[in-house]
Amino acid sequence: MSKTVLVTGAASGFGRGVAFGLAARGHAVIAGCQIWPQVWELRNAAKAEGIDLRVIKLDVLNEIDRKHALGIEIDVLFNNAGIMESGPMVEIPMSVFRSVFETNVFAALELAQGFARIMVKRGSGRVVWTSSVAGLVKVPFDGAYAASKHAVEAICSAMHEELRSYGVEVVTVNPGAFRTGFNDTGMESMDQWWGQEERVVAHWPVRELNRQHDPAEMIAAIIEVIEAEAPRYRTVRPVSAEEMVRKEQQEVWERQV
Repeated sequence: MSKTVLVTGAASGFGRGVAFGLAARGHAVIAGCQIWPQVWELRNAAKAEGIDLRVIKLDVLNEIDRKHALGIEIDVLFNNAGIMESGPMVEIPMSVFRSVFETNVFAALELAQGFARIMVKRGSGRVVWTSSVAGLVKVPFDGAYAASKHAVEAICSAMHEELRSYGVEVVTVNPGAFRTGFNDTGMESMDQWWGQEERVVAHWPVRELNRQHDPAEMIAAIIEVIEAEAPRYRTVRPVSAEEMVRKEQQEVWERQV
């Protein structure tokens, strides 16, 4: 059955792949992009591929954009927009840390709240959040992003229980390391501020991200979650990442200083 799906952060990465994939499968897709040049580019890319895609400007931090999006009737919100900022916790500027939470947590929750209220009144709907493997394990030198995704995990867990009796489903998708460029630029981001002040800990080792996976695997899994009649609450890909998460979470109980 065809669904109407709003995808945030659709200009690139998983958002773009999911938006194109769903539209190609006959769903009505509204693809939200942060800035107008992205809107123009995505519209033209969809047209070039013969894909029927509605593209809107949706900066999740912009109240006007959020209100505009909330005026669209949808079946599924794919709450995907997010940013990554790296750096050791003892050094990362608080303004940078706050910016991660503003996008990944507060803006995402505000959009989810708006659509969830509509869904509750209607008695149906689904909110799919892009969390992360980083929301389930320790991630040294990427603690700000990990902390935001741990917060997303807590929010989704609560929302899942609070809304299920109203016919509204809340689920997460948890990507590991995939070749979308998100991780590469996220690692680089700390270089913007690192040299501006004296540091007491070392810069994290610069390393090539050469073990990332094909994003097609995650995109297919997300599409399956959106289309499924009864999806799993949590979907982690690749499978090796799920195994790693389960092992590390068990080890936490035995961890010593």
